[in-house]
Amino acid sequence: MSAWSGKYVIGLTGNIATGKSVVRKMLEHLGAYTIDADALSSRAMAKGAPAFQPIIDHFGQWILTADGEIDRAKLGNLVFGVPDALAALEALVHPFVGQAIDLLVKRSQQDVIVIEAIKLIEGDLRSKCDSIWVTDAPEALQVSRLMQKRGMDKEVALRRIHSQNPQQKKIDAANIVIDNTTTFEDLWKQVSAGWEKETNT
Repeated sequence: MSAWSGKYVIGLTGNIATGKSVVRKMLEHLGAYTIDADALSSRAMAKGAPAFQPIIDHFGQWILTADGEIDRAKLGNLVFGVPDALAALEALVHPFVGQAIDLLVKRSQQDVIVIEAIKLIEGDLRSKCDSIWVTDAPEALQVSRLMQKRGMDKEVALRRIHSQNPQQKKIDAANIVIDNTTTFEDLWKQVSAGWEKETNT
């Protein structure tokens, strides 16, 4: 039973470029209320938002753009691959994200909620979910997607992938694993089957 009365909460996770966002949008289409924790993190560190000044105080003015916003690319290059720096950033941002998630879940009209979060099983969110879904794809495909869709070179893509906790740990914690290696149609079939299983039990 989830931490939210009357709600069935699916936690959706998986490492970078495994297809979490596509699966979240499919679940939204099927009737879930969906929350993107990464988008909430971005909002929390926007200029004037609650995490903005604490991040500047910790990491310094040099991470700001010319218009005074946090340069997420600079910040990302700093923290990815440096566990202490990443942990410090998460400690500054995650409490605000958690508050926003709590508010959104309580306000939602739908009974089924999907929370997409890359660090779902590593934090408090795991214990608040009724079911864990994990998107999966081999490393070579992750690298290819990061190079094509985000313009990363291979070395940067690999560094970003290897800075994350092992994908296998997520798979081991999963109730449902979605294999995102073939076609959009196959992905839709897997998501639909998982939805059917979750909403008819």
